[in-house]
Amino acid sequence: MKWQELATTSHYETAIAVRQEMLRGNLAEATTGIEELIEALSRSDKRALRSQLIRLMSHVIKWKTQPEQRSRSWAVTIENARIEIEEILELEPSLQASIPVLLKDLFEKARRVAELEMNQKTAITVLSQREVFEQEYVL
Repeated sequence: MKWQELATTSHYETAIAVRQEMLRGNLAEATTGIEELIEALSRSDKRALRSQLIRLMSHVIKWKTQPEQRSRSWAVTIENARIEIEEILELEPSLQASIPVLLKDLFEKARRVAELEMNQKTAITVLSQREVFEQEYVL
């Protein structure tokens, strides 16, 4: 069985295949499938967290760079990204420890997205954890 390929394409189909291997009594094969599924789920959670952090930080950058363009939509996007991140961390608390490093690592990507959306450069070179997760952004 090509567990890595299957786990990457469908978590559900992987779980079904693992169950079938268990029913056949092939525990070694089922164990390999479960390990690949766990790894795939972990990658999926990490990808979702990274995506939401980029989305959140790019909107905070836009908020700070273009105060005259602020909108309710930006505030909602910031809050929505925070909620999504909270939910990811509730489901996978081990990812919490990676937040400070991810904020640093993903800042440049978030800045590129924000600058492209704003069609201008920003003077912002860093965002604190407080600015990203705690500061209120309301009109």
